[in-house]
Amino acid sequence: MERPDDYSAEEWTAALTAAEATELDRLAEEGIRPGKLDDVIGQSRVREQISLLLEGARRRGASPDHLLLSGPPGLGKTTLAMIVAAELGVGMRQTSGPAIERSGDLAAILTSLGPNEVLFIDEIHRIARPAEELLYTAMEDFRVDVIVGKGPGATAIPLELEPFTLVGATTRAGLLTGPLRDRFGFLGQLEFYNDAELEAIVTRSAGILDVAIDPKGAAEIAGRSRGTPRIANRLLRRVRDFAQVRADGVITAKVASDALALYDVDELGLDRLDRAVLRALCGTFNGGPVGLTTIAVAVGEQPDTVEEVCEPFLVRAGLLARTPRGRVATAAAWHHLGLNPPSAEGLFGSGDA
Repeated sequence: MERPDDYSAEEWTAALTAAEATELDRLAEEGIRPGKLDDVIGQSRVREQISLLLEGARRRGASPDHLLLSGPPGLGKTTLAMIVAAELGVGMRQTSGPAIERSGDLAAILTSLGPNEVLFIDEIHRIARPAEELLYTAMEDFRVDVIVGKGPGATAIPLELEPFTLVGATTRAGLLTGPLRDRFGFLGQLEFYNDAELEAIVTRSAGILDVAIDPKGAAEIAGRSRGTPRIANRLLRRVRDFAQVRADGVITAKVASDALALYDVDELGLDRLDRAVLRALCGTFNGGPVGLTTIAVAVGEQPDTVEEVCEPFLVRAGLLARTPRGRVATAAAWHHLGLNPPSAEGLFGSGDA
């Protein structure tokens, strides 16, 4: 697939390792999503919990409790919501928190649900407050109160709803209000995947895409995927292009390594912007501490981009630390860039941010 015209080269490279889904990702993922819980790789505890929840509901002949799935982007929350509907043999309506701006928007969706259907709300923490308050009675009593008129003459008309199951997904569970969170009967926290699980996912996806890949090639892609299946599948598609155009069509370790080097994704999964942040910290600011805004200016990005796109993985990979005095490059960051770190006293301020 060629780089779209509205992407710069740097934006296209950064998009390869971004966990958020693009429209291209959504189209590509449709054909490779697992359709049953038994086909899901990883997340064993959450899978077992959901399996028990669904089986219990089936035996009672009732709708299961509402489910809240939380975790970073790209770990499979939408896939699990689709599987819940498939396992129950019912339809699924899908929307997102930002799309529900008024309570009437939500009421229209709820009143159109069929018996026992699944309603999936992505980024549910961003739902408008009036709509959230309407959701309370819908989740508890399968009823919504529609207000007709204004002022003293306004009348609340109760509308009964068909029983349904709400599956909410959030990347920021801490932003959910207590009343909304408490109305979910099941809370599942999705974790990052290990390399073995990602290797299995890459191998499975390659089979579906009819791409020849050997175990070492799958391992090479998995090791650069930041613990995220969405990134693994995205990198697989780019390596497939390289293998078909510049190799014999088989993804080996060398083909994968050469392809990802072309796309500026290094052996840890860092992209050009990640490395620019580390180089600024280590080279320009001698390891820090340095403020977020200063780093953003040094790499030519917005502070929000550095904080929300780069920092989470750099911190998780042990390459960057947040201290009360600012951001600091760890010894691992210096070594990754092939540099000698300063003395231990110069690496960290006191405490954590």
